[in-house]
This record gives sequence, C-alpha cells and structure tokens, in this order.
Amino acid sequence: MSNIVELPDGSKMEFDNNVTPKDVALEISKGLARRAIGAKVNDTLWDLNRELPERSKVKLILENDEEAAEFYRHTMSHILAQAVKRIYGDNNVRLGIGPVIENGFYYDFDLGKIRISDEDLENIEEEMSKIIKEDIPIERTEMNKDKAIEFLKKLDEPYKIELVNELNSDTVTFYRQGEFVDLCRGPHMPSTGSIKHFKLISVSGAYWRGDERNKMLQRIYGVAFPKKSQLEEYLKMVEEAKKRDHRKLGPQLGLFIINHEYAPGMPLFQYGGTVMLNELMEFSREMHKKDGYREVTTPHIMNRELWLRSGHWDHYRDNMFFTEKEEQEYAVKPMNCPGHILLYNADTVSYKNLPIRMFEFGKVHRYERSGVLHGLFRVRGFIQDDAHIFCTRDQLVDELSGVIEFVDKIYSPFNFDYRAELSTRPEDYMGEVEIWDMATEALKESLEKTDLNYIINEGEGAFYGPKIDFHIKDSLGREWQCATIQLDFLMPERFDLTYVGSDNNEYRPVMIHRAIFGSLERFLGILIEHYGGAFPTWIAPTQVTFLPIADRHVDYCNDAAKSLFSKGIRVDVDDRQKSTNFKIREAQLKKIPYMVIVGDNEVDNENLTVRLRSGKNLSGIGFSEFTERLLDEIKNKMSTSIFE
Repeated sequence: MSNIVELPDGSKMEFDNNVTPKDVALEISKGLARRAIGAKVNDTLWDLNRELPERSKVKLILENDEEAAEFYRHTMSHILAQAVKRIYGDNNVRLGIGPVIENGFYYDFDLGKIRISDEDLENIEEEMSKIIKEDIPIERTEMNKDKAIEFLKKLDEPYKIELVNELNSDTVTFYRQGEFVDLCRGPHMPSTGSIKHFKLISVSGAYWRGDERNKMLQRIYGVAFPKKSQLEEYLKMVEEAKKRDHRKLGPQLGLFIINHEYAPGMPLFQYGGTVMLNELMEFSREMHKKDGYREVTTPHIMNRELWLRSGHWDHYRDNMFFTEKEEQEYAVKPMNCPGHILLYNADTVSYKNLPIRMFEFGKVHRYERSGVLHGLFRVRGFIQDDAHIFCTRDQLVDELSGVIEFVDKIYSPFNFDYRAELSTRPEDYMGEVEIWDMATEALKESLEKTDLNYIINEGEGAFYGPKIDFHIKDSLGREWQCATIQLDFLMPERFDLTYVGSDNNEYRPVMIHRAIFGSLERFLGILIEHYGGAFPTWIAPTQVTFLPIADRHVDYCNDAAKSLFSKGIRVDVDDRQKSTNFKIREAQLKKIPYMVIVGDNEVDNENLTVRLRSGKNLSGIGFSEFTERLLDEIKNKMSTSIFE
C-alpha cells in the first residue's frame, strides 16, 4: 500500500508506508528539510516526524510562516515546565495547562507552599536555555484512556487526570523530551534546540480552569519569536505599554480614580476624564442624529419579570446586581435592549415607521469577579453607546451596511486601523436554519457592499444570532475588540414584537443590536494608552494654558483666557509664583497641547509666543490668527496640531 501526498500547488507524490512530513521535505530538497519545522496536513497542524495518513494534503511549515508560532510557542511552554520541574523537583511540581497565546505562552503550576517571584524568572530562563542547548528530540506517543490515567497516577499529576477523564476520545497523546513527559495534543518542534529567542515576562496567580472555587495556581508567562529582532521589538513595545498604562496615566493626568475599598470596579471620573467622556458622547450624539437615530433613556432598575422574559434572569443572573423593595425583586440593568423593546412595544408600529433606530448612552452594571477587574478595561459599571434597529427583512442589508459605514465615521478621528470578524451559527443555536442562513448572508453582503476586509469565525456566533465584531489596532500594534453588530432572533419572539405590513397583516421585525465604542470607559482607557495621554486637541481636557512670566502679565492672560473660553476652548492660567521653565515642565507633564507664554513683549505687541506640546515654538503669532486656527483644528477633530 502506498501513501499519496498532495502538495499546495496540486502536484502529487507517492511514497511507501510510514512516510512523514520530513520525508516529503527531503524528497523535494535537503535545504527545505532543514528549514521545515512542521506541516499542515488536511488542515490540521502536524509534527514534522509524525506519520502521515494514506492520502493527505500537505503544506510544509517554515519558521517564518504564520502557523509556525503554534509549534515553537507550544514547545516553549513544555521547555518552561521541564525547567520548573528540574529546579523545584518532580515531587514539588504538579502541572496544570500550558497553551499558546498571542505572542507567547504560559504554564500553570501547583508548587504547594513554594512561591515563584519575578526575581526567580531569570533562573528559570537559564535552565530553559540549557534545555534548548541540549537539543533534546521531542517524541509523540499515544495511549488508550485507561493506560493514560494509570500513567498519570504514577506521575502524581491530578490536574492532568481530570483533563483526561473529560476527553471524549479513547486515544490520549503525550509528548516526551528527555526526562520530561506531558499530556498534550501537539503540535511541537522536532527538538528543543529549534528555538532560540524567548523571554519570561511575569508570574501571577490563576485559578485552576479559571474557576475561583478551584485552587489558585501560579502562572508563568513568556514570549517567543523566530527572530531576535522580533523579540527585541516586542519587548520594546511592552516597555512602552508600561509607560502608557492607563491605570497609572489616568490618575496622573487627573482623569479618573478607582476606590477599591468603597467602589471596586466602578471608576470615579475627575474633571479631565468627565470632559473626555462628554466629548466622546457629544461627538457620537451628533453623528447619531445625522444618521437618523433617536436618543432614548431607560431606567437603571427594572422588575424581575422583565428579566425573566428577556432570558437574562435564567442565563445571565450570576453577572447581575439585585435589590428588593415592597416585596418586589428588581435587577440593575446589565444591558439596555429590554428597555428599548418596551419602547418599541409602547405603540402600534406600521411598516411605514420602519426602520426605527433608537440609541442610548445607557449606564449598565455587570458583576465581575474581583480577580479579573482591570482599570477601565474590566469594570462593573460602564456606559454603552447602545443602539437597536428594528427593520423589515427587505431593509436588513441596507441597515447593516449603514452601521458598518457608521463605525468608520466614529473611528476616523482617531486614525485607528481596524478589521472585522463575522461569527456564524454555533452548534447550540436558537431558531430555524433558514433564518440563520439568511441573516449570515445579509451580514456577508453588507460587509462586501462596503468593501471591508473580514474573516469568518465558523460556529462562533451567539446562540440567538450571527454577529460582526470590529477589532481596532492602537499605536503599539495591539488589537482591541470594540464595535459589535449582532442580529437577534430571540428577543422579537420573546416579546412578541410585530409591525403592521402594507396588507394590514402583522409581521415580525428584525432586530439589530450594535455598539461602536462598546464601553465608553474601556474606549477611554484605549485612547489613554493609544495616545500615551497626549490627546488630540479636540478631546484634551485642557486645550490651552497661559503661562505669565510675572505678576504684571496675569491680567492680560486672564483676559485672553476669557476670550478663548467664550468661544468654547478649554483654557486655564497658571499664575503660581513659579519660574516659567517650571510651569512649562508642568504643562508638558500634563500633556497640554498649547502653552502660551506671556511677557512684556507679548503684552506690548499683542502677539503670542506659543509652545506646542511637541516642543515646537511659534513666535509673534496674532491672537486672532491663533484663535481661528485653533478653532478650526478642534472643529475638524484633527489628530495632530494644525501648526505642525
């Protein structure tokens, strides 16, 4: 019996039994065999030395291929675990899981009373480097389920036994490198010596399987790249991200604080942060009006019966807050959609009224465990720019296309690059397949109609409808999921939503959920880190600060500031008894876009000396010219100074 291998170009090769991807590479060229680290076989990632099935489509993976990261980062997690076992001893280390994540990997350990600190990571790295230098072959083996459990009992690996017991397959795979063996489905590099460039980043606590009822394990994070330059670039980005951390910059710039004792997970916004939130909302509100949305307001607390009918009581209760008065149970809203549905149902709706586009800056509250709260990125109370569109099926594609174009209008002032993901019907879904297919095709058609690049996540939609997620990329190259467009078949059925058609019969409307900022708090956190606190002038809390050189210049500064303030410009005067250089440094630290330095020359000639945040100086510019150009910059929401 022979093995038939089909290559990506459609050509076919025939081999005797027991052929591996490495044999395929050798048959093509020795150079290719040296560079190959694994393969993709019938769309499954495959070890280089693993035997191929009788008929297979094979793509050889080289270290610079996108799929290569899964191989070398997965192998790095095993090298990490082997190093930890060598240092702390087999008897003291129980293994959790060690998956690949974006840019790197991690491994969870139970070390009993032993605690690993960040200071220990260098020692672990040294042991990992030794394992890499040893160039240990990595071998894949298979066992039946019962034998695997017995094997793991001998190794005293209770967490691995728990995982095996939950497997549906009777065959269990292990990987061995020297004295180290681990339960794993792969894939892996051919040997430990194939990886050179890695770095351990941090250690933290993590509940086993993410459940706070389970034991807290110790998680070590690392990163790995095929080239040294890529690792150095990533580490540089990490250092820059630390400098831009919104949890530090926010309080430093007077934007927000979080009181962990009295209001955990619920930010308190200072003047500067409130200004920025208001600017975001006013900008969004203006754009919504232009696109035919009507702003509404719904209650923060509503009766238990509403949440039972919506399904939130049964499916989302663990994430909700509750109260009880007059023997009635109420819930603080975690979402705005039930309130919008009540508004829709308040009147008889004709097809002539559709589409109905209603939006709200709705404050919602969702319970998050204390361990996952994270600055503005993960909170318990936040504002959503939430909208719901009710339309006919014939209007669906146009409405979806309109929302996609609206996303671009909202993101354009921030110069974000973004991409879209379409998530389709999951295994556990509600409704008819025909409706799902229709809705999915409508989403695809709307994406293609707007020429937006997208990828498809098969089976990743919500149980009540397919969706489009938008991922924005910040100035450090990190991606953040923000905007969402969600089709919903569940709510119109649960609340018996109808409209009267042209034939006077009742029909079910289509409901679209969508949010663009998502959470305004989270979006603000992204902006803080995206700009490093140096915000565009239109959204900056203080846009201009006047710096009088001496007391005799204060009156002039106050008059000029009042003039700018009357035109809507946010301005202050630093009249403290400090040196001009001190005031400039203070303004730079506050990242104020414009510093107007006023001395005798400026007062006598009624011209301004303006220092830009970038360090550029403008001398002798007239007050009127400065004002007009500044107003133009703000009005057009320019991302850089109009004077640059």
